[in-house]
Amino acid sequence: MADRSESQVRTRKRIWMIAIGVAACGLGVGAGFFILDKGDKDGPGPGPSQSATAAPGGDPSDANAPTVPGEPNLLRDRSGQINIALSPDAVLGKVDNGNVLRLRSNGNSYAQAAEQVVDASKSFTVSAWVYNEADAGSRFAISQGDGASYSFELGREDSNGKKSWVFRMQTDQKGAASTAVGAVSDGFNTVRTWALLTGVYDAQAKTLTLYVDGKEAGRAPVAAAWAGQGPLQLGRSRHHGIWSGPWAGVIGHVLVWDKPLTADQVLALKGGKLDKEIKPVGSWLIG
Repeated sequence: MADRSESQVRTRKRIWMIAIGVAACGLGVGAGFFILDKGDKDGPGPGPSQSATAAPGGDPSDANAPTVPGEPNLLRDRSGQINIALSPDAVLGKVDNGNVLRLRSNGNSYAQAAEQVVDASKSFTVSAWVYNEADAGSRFAISQGDGASYSFELGREDSNGKKSWVFRMQTDQKGAASTAVGAVSDGFNTVRTWALLTGVYDAQAKTLTLYVDGKEAGRAPVAAAWAGQGPLQLGRSRHHGIWSGPWAGVIGHVLVWDKPLTADQVLALKGGKLDKEIKPVGSWLIG
């Protein structure tokens, strides 16, 4: 009986993943169909769940609308005062229990805040549910910085044919590639699959840690981090003075804290059970 039950669970999971892949590709301008299953034995995650019809924007009168009332191209910060402007090719969708942003992997498909959300030289945590559709290339869901370089970036790295989730930071004010330090996952599928990516920088412990689906996936020592003055970005990162790594796919439930979450807290975040007293300094595409 146990073997039969496990087989049924695996079969259902395969069916869900096929449905997710088909649905995410269909989300576009005007309408689409979007499915997200993040349920597990610990309960569903805090972001979008189950299935619903996706459509651009949202009702400004809705308390859970992702945009600022009267400003359909401005993502509302549900925790602070830093709203995020959408570029022309960035499309909003609404699903059960959450909102999502669909980006098209081009230079006109991203979202940018008016200013930085955290001081990257101090401890912080950044997290989002992501779905990457690109088979090749490095793709960044969240970053902060401009000018010559990013301060930090979170997304998918494609290096020498190896595709991994990555949380990377700069350690020198010059922003040279040789000064970057990254926590990189190993053995994870990064294409057409949902993942909760969480990057934690602990300035006191001098470490940066990458969590995938609530579990530690990579860790790296970092002596000191460089804090560029640029704003938070969704869907791209700054490399050598140009915007790079355009995201191809969907981003939802973006959260930023000005403190390092512990491993237990990140796991609780995955299950939607994080203590409400641990408040983020920025949150977008929530509710």
